[in-house]
Amino acid sequence: MTGFLISIMNIDSTSGSENSVADFLISSYNPEGSELEVIDIENGKKNLFYKWGKPEIIFCSHFDTVPPYIPPSLDGDLIKGRGSCDAKGQIAVLAYVCEKLFEKGHTNFGLLMLAGEEVGSYGAIAANKVITGSKYVIVGEPTENKLIRASKGNILAEFVFKGRSCHSGYPENGDDAVMRMSSFIERLRRYEFTLDEILGETTFNIGKVVSDNAHNVVSEKASLKIFFRTTKATHDHMKEIIPLLTDELTEVNFKYGDRPMDFVTVDGFETGVVSYGSDAPELYNLGECLLYGPGSILDAHTVNEKVKISDMNKAVDDLIDIYEKLKQKLN
Repeated sequence: MTGFLISIMNIDSTSGSENSVADFLISSYNPEGSELEVIDIENGKKNLFYKWGKPEIIFCSHFDTVPPYIPPSLDGDLIKGRGSCDAKGQIAVLAYVCEKLFEKGHTNFGLLMLAGEEVGSYGAIAANKVITGSKYVIVGEPTENKLIRASKGNILAEFVFKGRSCHSGYPENGDDAVMRMSSFIERLRRYEFTLDEILGETTFNIGKVVSDNAHNVVSEKASLKIFFRTTKATHDHMKEIIPLLTDELTEVNFKYGDRPMDFVTVDGFETGVVSYGSDAPELYNLGECLLYGPGSILDAHTVNEKVKISDMNKAVDDLIDIYEKLKQKLN
């Protein structure tokens, strides 16, 4: 399992270049008893679907990662580097679980490896259109070996603030779009979103801030993107709330979003809730969904990304137990 993880971590598969890992696996990974279906995506990327029989329970995670690429390294019980927990470490665990299940005589399960989770889940959207017959999908994300009960939703919104340029020595002759943007940010920061009793606060972060004007010219246009982490108390109301905080010279474009989500749990496992998104909302045709995996989301997307080998081993045992409990429900 660790060797398999290191081998795929040695390949840079930041979002957009996932085919590097997909092609490597197509040529080198052929687990006993499985049949590989390559699911082509419209943008030229590939999902890989390993099937043992006719899958009723599917293990699923993604092989794209956020930039920058960080090569793997071993440090005692730790595997460090990009994708170690998010989410090549999940793939390594799930692949080993599938191999062990086949050795134990199980069938009718699958391993789905997806592209594009970090940039809109385009791989999950494509897989959701073609996979049929599944009753459960177990999505691998870093959950600290907990089964997750619920996750926040998300909404990406783009804001364009319009103004009027002028010589910066005479700002009274213009209308500063950057100041308009600053005022909006302050109103948003002060806004009290309804608190959710399970998922807590609605939060946001600001990215892609642009004001393409010379230093001595009052800006006529500024823009930014905001990624909201929504709850059941706020998600359906965001398109009503945000216009209340903008003015007539501000354009808002809601780009995409996923609703907050409830997950299936089984007895005997610690549970929790998470504030991050996953492919899970886009896999609704694959049956009821579970979210579980080794590693911490606090390490994901950082230069210190890592996963404990001991936590991966625990995940293998846990996932086999989870699978067998789900199988009993199907029988």
